[in-house]
Amino acid sequence: VVVTDFIEPDMDWEAEEMEKRGVDFVAHQLKFRPEEEVIEAVGCMDEVAEQAIALIFACARQIPQSRKILDDSVARGQWDFSPLAKCYRMAGKTLGIVGCGRIGSKVYQKMRHFGFHDILVCDPYLPQERLDELGIVVAPREKVFREADYITIHTPLTDETRHIVNRDTLAMMKPTAYLVNTSRGPMVDHEALAEALRERRIAGAGIDVYDNEPPENTYPLLKLDNAILTPHLSWYSEDAAWDIRRKIVEDIDLALAGRPPRFCVNKAATVGRAEQ
Repeated sequence: VVVTDFIEPDMDWEAEEMEKRGVDFVAHQLKFRPEEEVIEAVGCMDEVAEQAIALIFACARQIPQSRKILDDSVARGQWDFSPLAKCYRMAGKTLGIVGCGRIGSKVYQKMRHFGFHDILVCDPYLPQERLDELGIVVAPREKVFREADYITIHTPLTDETRHIVNRDTLAMMKPTAYLVNTSRGPMVDHEALAEALRERRIAGAGIDVYDNEPPENTYPLLKLDNAILTPHLSWYSEDAAWDIRRKIVEDIDLALAGRPPRFCVNKAATVGRAEQ
């Protein structure tokens, strides 16, 4: 259950009641926030987390590069592994999570069993109760960028987080480190990232979101062999698609029964109609 805004001083009672029922409960105060933040708060948490994890694994195991080696070797008639860059096991490495809200915490919970030496989390706004629940201690942003072997971004887009990945933070990263972004395109200075990838100052990146979508054919990461790019599909799964369809039908059922829909865009029009 996701609450997008509320007038009560807190949602503690509701949280306790949902806990009795075995229901996950998250409250946000998004009354005056942009529409995209409201949308982000109510959809596709598992899908985005899984896409981030998939990109981490694809970077670590160099999946696209491996396919090219296979195709070239098939054409040649013999194996040639010389184009493959150095590859390291993930066990014993450090994962960095920047932003540990709904999606970042999903990534944390799913990845904590993969044998990482440490998982560093940067989120100065995470309440102590949530920190205790997850069993984590937050780390400064600089520590995450300097020490993590894989960094995945999961913060909302604000003036504070825009270009959180920039020349300075990229310069902190290890030359063997990978960056993954499935949150919002402007989190990353893509020109700075392209420079770091071209100069092999970091090992690679997995990107699912862009400043302009779809990106222009001049997008600087398109032709880089150490950048894995996906077409902003982290929201997608058949399960999520069916959830959306079911919710639409359920709202139609509510309207037919003379009750207000739960997911109303033009609420003022609905209220006016009810008054008539």
